Amino acid sequence: MEILRVENLTKKYGKKEASVTALDNVSFSVEQGEFVAIIGASGSGKSTLLHLIGGVDRPTSGKVFINGTDIYKLNNDNLAIFRRRQIGLIYQFYNLIPILNIKENITLPCDLDGKQVDQKRLDDLLETLGLKNRINHLPNELSGGQQQRVSIGRALINNPALVLADEPTGNLDSKSSRDIVDLLKLSNKKYKQTLILITHDNNIAEEADRVITIQDGKIINDEKLK
Repeated sequence: MEILRVENLTKKYGKKEASVTALDNVSFSVEQGEFVAIIGASGSGKSTLLHLIGGVDRPTSGKVFINGTDIYKLNNDNLAIFRRRQIGLIYQFYNLIPILNIKENITLPCDLDGKQVDQKRLDDLLETLGLKNRINHLPNELSGGQQQRVSIGRALINNPALVLADEPTGNLDSKSSRDIVDLLKLSNKKYKQTLILITHDNNIAEEADRVITIQDGKIINDEKLK
C-alpha cells in the first residue's frame, strides 16, 4: 500500500538571476513499512527533500501526498496539526526542550495535541529505547546517544504514518551511531513504521530496503536492496 507519493517536487530559492534550484522536478513513491535511505553529497538537495516531505517547508511547485492527503493544500494551522499527528521527525541535533524531563519531551506531541498519552505505548517505547531509568532526567544529564533515543521516542509516540530522520547519527560516536541505526531498524520492523532516512554514510544506507541517490537536486538512482 502506497503511503507517500511525491510528484514533480521543485524548490527554488531567490528570484530571477539569483535563483538557485535546490530540488528539481523530483517524483517517487514509498510503500507502507518500507525503509528508504536517501543519500547524496552535501548540497545535493536531500535535506530539502526531507523537509518538503515533512511539511516543514513549502515547495515552489509539485505535490506531496501522505496517506492520500495532499499536504500542501492544507493551511498552515492544519498542516501543523497533520505534521504532529502523521509525521515523526528526527534531527541530527535532537531539538529537545531543556527544561522538560525525558518523559515530558517524549510525550510533548500528545500534550500539544491535547491527547491523552497511551501509557502502554509509552512504557513499551521507554523499554525499547533503554530509557526507563532516565524518565525524570533533563536532557543535559544524558549522553548524546541517549538524547537521540529521546528524540526517537518523541517521533514515535503518536504512531505516525511516516518517520523522517535527517542525519540522525551525524553528531554521534561510532558506537552510539550503531545503536541509533539498530533502534530505527527495530522501529521499522516492530512498529511497522515507514522510515525515510537521510545519510551520507553508505554503510548505513546499505541497511535500508531501498536507496535513493540525489545529485544536484535530481534523483539519479533508485535501487531496491531487499
